[in-house]
Amino acid sequence: MPQEGEQSLPLVRSLNSRIPVKVVFCNRTPRVLRPLWIDFRGEPQAFDDLQPGTGRLIYTFIGHPWMFREAETDEPLRVNGKELFLPKPAEGENATSATITLPVYSLKDRTLQVIRRLVRPEDYRRLEIARCLHEELEDRPSALMDLRRMNQRVEQHLLERIQGQEE
Repeated sequence: MPQEGEQSLPLVRSLNSRIPVKVVFCNRTPRVLRPLWIDFRGEPQAFDDLQPGTGRLIYTFIGHPWMFREAETDEPLRVNGKELFLPKPAEGENATSATITLPVYSLKDRTLQVIRRLVRPEDYRRLEIARCLHEELEDRPSALMDLRRMNQRVEQHLLERIQGQEE
């Protein structure tokens, strides 16, 4: 437990592991993606961008989480259908596959993405749309914010499990 005034480490972070694993990152999107390794403090560390339709063999460790973002916009991408990739050991000498795809966007989210690409941020408030949409346009995608949200979900899940055991 952290002492008073001390900040606790986030739950979503790399663990100290000495078990190496080979992973192939496969970009199955039409976009340039940026792999982000979540370090031991829970901070995203960017790796070299991956072009559309390409792959890259990387060496990482069991217990080291990764997330993937669109390089230009920081929009979240999916890896094996999830927000986060946690490498697991593969059979024999084989590499584990991490297939990165686009998520299924709601019409509203996709519209916000297109507007962000076509309209300068200083012009958002000039658009004749609902005020709440102006605010959502200004609330740009952020890997850090998504990590905070994931940490809150994990913490909430753990608290619910503890409360369930106490009953």
